[in-house]
Amino acid sequence: MRNNIFSRLKVAFFFGFTCFVIVPCLSQNRNRIKKNIPLDSIVLSDPAILADKATNTYYMTGTGGKLWKSKDLKLWTGPFTVAETNPNSWMGPKPMIWAAELHQYKNKYYYFATFTNREVKIDTAYGNVIERRASHILVSDKAEGPYKPMQDDIYLPEAKPTLDGTFWIDTDGKPYMIYCYEWLQNNNGTMEKIELKSDLSGSVGKGKLLFKASESPWSKEKDSNGNEKAHKVTDGPYLFKTKTGRLGMIWTSWQYDVYVQGVAYSKSGMLDGPWEHEKDIITPPNFGHGMLFKTFEGKTLMSVHSHKKVDGRYHRIPHLFEIDLSGDRLKVVKPYKP
Repeated sequence: MRNNIFSRLKVAFFFGFTCFVIVPCLSQNRNRIKKNIPLDSIVLSDPAILADKATNTYYMTGTGGKLWKSKDLKLWTGPFTVAETNPNSWMGPKPMIWAAELHQYKNKYYYFATFTNREVKIDTAYGNVIERRASHILVSDKAEGPYKPMQDDIYLPEAKPTLDGTFWIDTDGKPYMIYCYEWLQNNNGTMEKIELKSDLSGSVGKGKLLFKASESPWSKEKDSNGNEKAHKVTDGPYLFKTKTGRLGMIWTSWQYDVYVQGVAYSKSGMLDGPWEHEKDIITPPNFGHGMLFKTFEGKTLMSVHSHKKVDGRYHRIPHLFEIDLSGDRLKVVKPYKP
């Protein structure tokens, strides 16, 4: 991508393209589920995998909100429709869904995702028309869903576009959503946290800044005069701890026109940081929006998507990498082939 001002619009257009490929089949016949599909044959942005011990099954979701199932990470069945939203809420009847994740917590399963109502415009900033977009949470008794709304209609301020919400229990024992405040409105994307209710059915208090995109040494772009400056995009946060107990966060941005992922570590061991960013990216160029999970055999893997253009559109495929957390930092070992 050569101009990140249009990145979200292009992602939305790409998502529309993937829907064109898959969703009409489901709308015509909901029983037409594909079986034995190799992981690298699935077109999916922001892949997130839950290893569910209760069913001995891997569940994968991401942008688009569909669900895939697998017993071995190699062959997958899907896509299933699992997200149920309230058409009378701020989301409207047909919200776009980005970067869905599944998390198990207190005998329930939670669906963290970004919902966009393209019919509602909340602001115009830096030449960008801002659509109503926010991170939100749905709930289910089963990993396979369906996932339904809870108590609160709004988790985050309606005047701010937020996205890519993820989940973490901090050292105070309280649950939090970590999310991005989108650069389209503030021109310097941020990572923020907000406390959640004990059953994740709503938020508590206000969000708090963790760090800004401009604080990273590896995310870069050039201004209109060709001068290098810090990039403005924050994307795809995911929290983890090393074996030594060090708190880290992987997140994604850009180096000029290359999609990249880096890592930051909290000096205090808590969400409040301060956060220190490693100098170099951690995955190969044009891989990003990662998350971590353990296989049923105990191996730590990172799920990411590859990023390239095909016929002018984004083409994103899920990939897995082996991860080493045995020391005090995250190391990407090698690609994992199930």
